Amino acid sequence: MDASLEKIADPTLAEMGKNLKEAMKMLEDSQRTAEENGKKIVSGDIPGPLQGRIQNIGEQGHMALLGHSLGAYISTLDKEKLRKLTTRILSDTTLWLCRIFRYENGCAYFHEEEREGLAKICRLAIHSRYEDFVVDGFNVLYNKKPVIYLSAAARPGLGQYLCNQLGLPFPCLCRVPCNTMFGSQHQMDVAFLEKLIKDDVERGRLPLLLVANAGTAAVGHTDKIGRLKELCEQYGMWLHVEGVNLATLALGYVSSSVLAATKCDSMTMTPGPWLGLPAVPAVTLYKHDDPALTLVAGLTSNKPADKLRALPLWLSLQYLGLDGIVEKIKHACQLSQRLQENLKKVNHIKILVEDELSSPVVVFRFFQELAGSDPVFKAVLAPNTAPSTVSRERHSCDVLNRWLGEQLKHLVPVSGLTVMDLEAEGTCVRFSPLMTAAVLGTRGEDVDQLVACIQSKLPVLSCTLQLREEFKQEVEGTAGLLYVDDPNWPGIGVVRYEHANDDKSSLKSDPEGEKIHAGLLKKLNELESDLTFKMGPEYKSMKSCLYIGMTSDDIDISELVETIAVTAREIEENSRLLENMTEVVRKGIQEAQVELQKANEERLLEEGVLRQIPVVGSVLNWFSPVQALQKGRTFNLTAGSLESTEPIYVYKAQGAGVTPPPTPSSIRTKQRFPGQKPFKRSPRGSDALSETSSVSHIDDVEKVERLSSGPEHVTLEANSPEGHPGAPTPQKADQTEDLQKKAQCSEDDCPQVEEPESLR
Repeated sequence: MDASLEKIADPTLAEMGKNLKEAMKMLEDSQRTAEENGKKIVSGDIPGPLQGRIQNIGEQGHMALLGHSLGAYISTLDKEKLRKLTTRILSDTTLWLCRIFRYENGCAYFHEEEREGLAKICRLAIHSRYEDFVVDGFNVLYNKKPVIYLSAAARPGLGQYLCNQLGLPFPCLCRVPCNTMFGSQHQMDVAFLEKLIKDDVERGRLPLLLVANAGTAAVGHTDKIGRLKELCEQYGMWLHVEGVNLATLALGYVSSSVLAATKCDSMTMTPGPWLGLPAVPAVTLYKHDDPALTLVAGLTSNKPADKLRALPLWLSLQYLGLDGIVEKIKHACQLSQRLQENLKKVNHIKILVEDELSSPVVVFRFFQELAGSDPVFKAVLAPNTAPSTVSRERHSCDVLNRWLGEQLKHLVPVSGLTVMDLEAEGTCVRFSPLMTAAVLGTRGEDVDQLVACIQSKLPVLSCTLQLREEFKQEVEGTAGLLYVDDPNWPGIGVVRYEHANDDKSSLKSDPEGEKIHAGLLKKLNELESDLTFKMGPEYKSMKSCLYIGMTSDDIDISELVETIAVTAREIEENSRLLENMTEVVRKGIQEAQVELQKANEERLLEEGVLRQIPVVGSVLNWFSPVQALQKGRTFNLTAGSLESTEPIYVYKAQGAGVTPPPTPSSIRTKQRFPGQKPFKRSPRGSDALSETSSVSHIDDVEKVERLSSGPEHVTLEANSPEGHPGAPTPQKADQTEDLQKKAQCSEDDCPQVEEPESLR
């Protein structure tokens, strides 16, 4: 690195090289100190507002960032020195990139926005095919409209970006479909492309440029670039290639489909994510012999600031060296192959890129063939399946795959997983280590941990998927419950209780329903089952529902649904009873106040006016006392009526109340084994155990009834001659005496409560 700078003899440049060398020495010393202390250099060591917000970028990352500062320092040189230095940096970086990625005799354009290079290439192609474009402008394009061909698997928004940058109408874009019958579903259909080109030529249009993929943005598939190159040469089209698989050109072994990209007219690469270099520009390599057209298209520039864009990459490539670059790309490819080989051994995991072993992208999804077969992969084999069933089953798999992807991203964050939706396959999880491994520091152990996490989540996914349809059928067959189809909920299902005053035609929330569901949620959480319950939805303007989470155990769905229905019904009845009781008590109090006022007026009439005078009344009461009864009112909650308290004071029976009977519970609790949680299915043999326990319980009840019939009956049975062969042992005799004592206690010792006449 210093040797390249020292070749230009200048004291200023020599001083710059010396400062750069000292900066690198400081980085090495800090790394050595961190290793001696046994800790990693992380973003938390950076003081100030950036602490904890910058990821670990490594030494090569520091070198790339140092290039930006160094570029600002270099820009202060005089024009002649600056021109020589920037030209040298640009030419060296271009030469290294062309040699590393096997692109001979190419030129390089460095740009910040990834799509900017393709827009410049389109301008170059327009200037090359339309000789009078500089003079006549859009009139030339109007007479013979150019056509740009894009794959249906291209990056979203690429065609619109090109039209906006070039000032072309959208009809100038032609989207080529992918294969539907043979080959990969993400590769461009070459035969159909040829038909489109012929049709455009017959209509007087000009096929201008074709954008091919060496690793599609979604699943990493590579088009048949060799066949496409032949087609472009036949019709005089420009072939541009982009994709993540271009990074494998630096390896010793390259697949033939990717190797064909070295013969294309241009390619766009992103070495920053591949090598873990922050703030490094993307590179577009191209081949063209006319420097005047490249200057007009904007691919070359005489401004030193534009040439200095290559400085961070120039420093980083020298720091890593060829071996370091190849090692990083090779490590990413090994990670993808390791994950792909391990996932092939896991049941219920479908890999979508099995036909391309060289692809550094792994896309997988969870699937499980139920009774009706998985609709995503077996739709052709099951033509009799109803469309609604196919859509519902696929939607269930998509929701579960989205949940699986989010869980894996949380458990193994260094894996760099992304969740995406594909048109044909549905929701999938993508692992692209070339774009993330160098930045996140993904290792082989992280891939093994990822596979272990996938295996741990499979029982939850399988059990939940099997119970979803059973839960729906059980809810639809239960009165008072309504099944709610929430497409974004990965659990067993969503249910809503319809109370008596529920307006079924409206989806707006009602306070009564929200109160019932809140009480239902509290009751279900008190059961301490393995299921998770939550109340939703998040939008408060909608009706309240009960969301049942995922499970890895076999759940008794019928018991779960019955518990929900019975508990909700009890909450509604108790709420209604409380409201009725409140109204009855309020009316009773008002009636009691009226009657007490009448009683006071009657007492005044009976006692007379003289007794109300303070002094006279006291004298009269002393000579002739009034025998007045204490009159009051008692409220009978059972009958809902007012009664006089006179019988209570007369018979002195105020303390002799009737003990109310225990309130029976309408929830039928199933007999469980010790430690068995609610809603779990009982193991085999539980039915026989339940029957045995029921029979023994009936025998005990019969014994108690027989003993309670009287001591004479017991004595006759004991003294009968037929009882001697089966005479009870002393232990059994003691048990009989205990039962007899209990029976006598129940008849003689227990107090008998006489029921008041008012309650009869």
